[in-house]
Amino acid sequence: MTIINPRTEHLEFMGTPGALTITVGLIFVIQLLYFGCNAEGCPSAWSVSALLSQAKNATWISWPAAKAYFAWLGALTVLDFVLPGKKVQGTVLRTGERLQYRFNGKAVMVVLFSTLLFRTFSTRGQLPELVFVYDHLHEIANVTILLALAFSTVLYLWSFAPNKLLALGGNSGQPIYDWFIGRELNPRIGPLDIKLFLEMRPGLLLWAVIDLAMAHHQYLKFGSVSDSMILVCAFQIYYVVEGTCYEEGLVSMMDTTIDGLGFMLVFGDISLVPFTYTLQTRYLADHPVYLGLWKCLAILAVYFVGILIFRLSNNEKNRFKAGDPSTAHLKYITSETGSKLLVSGWWGTARHINYTGDWIASWGHCLPCGSAIIPYYFMVYFAALLIHRETRDEAKCAAKYKKTWIEYKQKVPYRLIPGIY
Repeated sequence: MTIINPRTEHLEFMGTPGALTITVGLIFVIQLLYFGCNAEGCPSAWSVSALLSQAKNATWISWPAAKAYFAWLGALTVLDFVLPGKKVQGTVLRTGERLQYRFNGKAVMVVLFSTLLFRTFSTRGQLPELVFVYDHLHEIANVTILLALAFSTVLYLWSFAPNKLLALGGNSGQPIYDWFIGRELNPRIGPLDIKLFLEMRPGLLLWAVIDLAMAHHQYLKFGSVSDSMILVCAFQIYYVVEGTCYEEGLVSMMDTTIDGLGFMLVFGDISLVPFTYTLQTRYLADHPVYLGLWKCLAILAVYFVGILIFRLSNNEKNRFKAGDPSTAHLKYITSETGSKLLVSGWWGTARHINYTGDWIASWGHCLPCGSAIIPYYFMVYFAALLIHRETRDEAKCAAKYKKTWIEYKQKVPYRLIPGIY
């Protein structure tokens, strides 16, 4: 007899102590990046006492910030319900069921950017909404942190209702760990899949809005927008737009099919992404860097190398899976279950070469900041994120393909960087 919700035996991050440490650490990172890199400098101070003085004098939360964020969240929820979208069937669950998803990210983006364009003309470029975002950024960030803590608790308690499908990794019986990792696999409110909504709407789109707010502040303060700001905004908003346009791919990703929805994902989606991924534009808003033509071209070259590796490798894999004749020359090995594992082409260079391209592209977000060290946080964090994801992928594939995976690793020995790692 198959147990639908077996007890979790393997705990990540050293279990409850690790979950607590990461929870506190992530909240601390947002505060440290805000106080350590701001209009005063980057770093803004060279002593702990000076940083503590900034924190003491700061406004940590306000009703205007809370009302603005919940208005943003409410508007996106309404748009998700009312705008037309494409219906997509999810992967088969352990229960044999398949959930249906409705993706309307393109329509939501059209409404968002059309509204911003309209407000640009109607306010003659003053855009008080973007000014508000810059002025109250720390308060808005803290609203999302409190929301992540509270909502993760609601999700954890909600997961004990009858007939819930639990995540295989979030049913340990240790409350703090399960709260952090996520206990229920696919929590929903009617047709709204909460996990996918949080991943693709409030945080991701706010990332783009904050970038625009920083560029707008730089323009108001200095009378122009620097070439470095244009590059970073272009790279990051492209990332947001592309991710939203291809959001249907989420139905087969690990976040959707394996991970539960707990603090780790909720906080990452609504707090970490919009308030740490925008560190570069936040720095440039008050400390413009002027690169010139040749440095811009060099940074563009680095960025596009990363994007090409990421896109070409993924396209090659997708075409191969679809049986495209153009991939007939590629070599592969076949697993006991009939799955084919590529051992030539892009996927013969490294087992997760697409992650390598994604990481190289992240350099383009940081290089325009010049010699300031703190904005390079994104490259370091993104590397850690991709290595963790790659490690989980390795474990999943080893369990799925067994002996074939050992043979595959012999033919493709490098994990991320050909010849090195």
